[in-house]
Amino acid sequence: MHQTFLLVAILWGCAQVTQADNPIVQTIYTADPAPIIFNNRVYLFTGHDENVTTPSVDMRDWRLFSSADMVNWQHHGSPLSLSAFSWASRDAWAAQVIERNGLFYYYVTITNGATVGRSIGVAVSDEITGPYRDAIGEPLVEDVQIDPTIFIDDDGQAYLYWGNPGLSYVRLNEDMISYSGNPIQVELTVESFGERLGNPDRNSTLEEGLWFYKRNGLYYTVSAASCFGGGNNLRSVSVESFTYTSNGSIPQINMTVEGPEQVVALNLYIRQEAETIAWSQGIQTDAIGDGGIQVSFIENGGFIKVKGVGFDNGATEFRARVSSATTGGDIELRIDNRAGSLIGVCHVPTSGGWDVWITVSCPVVDADGTHDLCLNFASNGGDYLFNFDWWQFQ
Repeated sequence: MHQTFLLVAILWGCAQVTQADNPIVQTIYTADPAPIIFNNRVYLFTGHDENVTTPSVDMRDWRLFSSADMVNWQHHGSPLSLSAFSWASRDAWAAQVIERNGLFYYYVTITNGATVGRSIGVAVSDEITGPYRDAIGEPLVEDVQIDPTIFIDDDGQAYLYWGNPGLSYVRLNEDMISYSGNPIQVELTVESFGERLGNPDRNSTLEEGLWFYKRNGLYYTVSAASCFGGGNNLRSVSVESFTYTSNGSIPQINMTVEGPEQVVALNLYIRQEAETIAWSQGIQTDAIGDGGIQVSFIENGGFIKVKGVGFDNGATEFRARVSSATTGGDIELRIDNRAGSLIGVCHVPTSGGWDVWITVSCPVVDADGTHDLCLNFASNGGDYLFNFDWWQFQ
């Protein structure tokens, strides 16, 4: 059985756009991926590093992406930010979400403004996409190491682990927002965590980025081994597939620009959000006034690639919801790659404002079978072209 494992890596600029799928998000910097499967869809919660020139991270909120096929990822925006915690001062670091009894609990690393120490907070929502709210109005665990990971065992007992450089845990109560007893520290043996050389203060390889889970009767603690390389900030999340060995161990995983295979074709005959992307260039994503997400700041020559689109016996029309305060532009529909066969051109006129939405359409020809779809954006002007909400074929 193939499983997916989510890795943080800097792959910026090293991929050919016609075949790349890693990193899975190109519009912002992401880190600390935390996946959860819900309703046959992978929801991927990440950290978000601002694109600013600093020697370290500048992280103020968390982001959410989801996919039904492991290659096309929809951006759901920010389900939670530091502003939700009145006691927080900075550092929206690693986090994890888990569902229990119809509620979703978001365990996060943040800095306590009162103590200036790293603390673990917990937020809650009745929807996986949020918004999430502070569940208790104070830290759940104070002045500890970082990177919480949450696990519910087969008997229903929930555990909250965290660590850097140590490893500790508490047994959570049924309400998931309190615990009984004191934190328990786990001994970091060389047999369990490997030996780190050259650092007498840290004799095991455990660094941070904890992830605790159970599979086929075995308990796993996955973590960053020793410290990361390649700089302190501006990371990007990538996805790779792997196969467990016969004894349940995880083989060495080599990062690629291609990423995993697509598990199911994308259905283009239902509405697809424009921010569902396998690869992109010359665009950004941001919030719409109604609470949704849009593709925005579209540049002439920008594009979105959507992978593995199922045209079946053929599409005849393309529709899109767009807005423009400039002269607009064109959406060129090409299959297989950016220079592939042209199956349609949809003109986007000015709509009279960035928040004035219209639906445009155009005929489509010679579109059948399964192909990658490239939406190329073109204009004779030099301004941003238009905003893009959703699209659908008929």
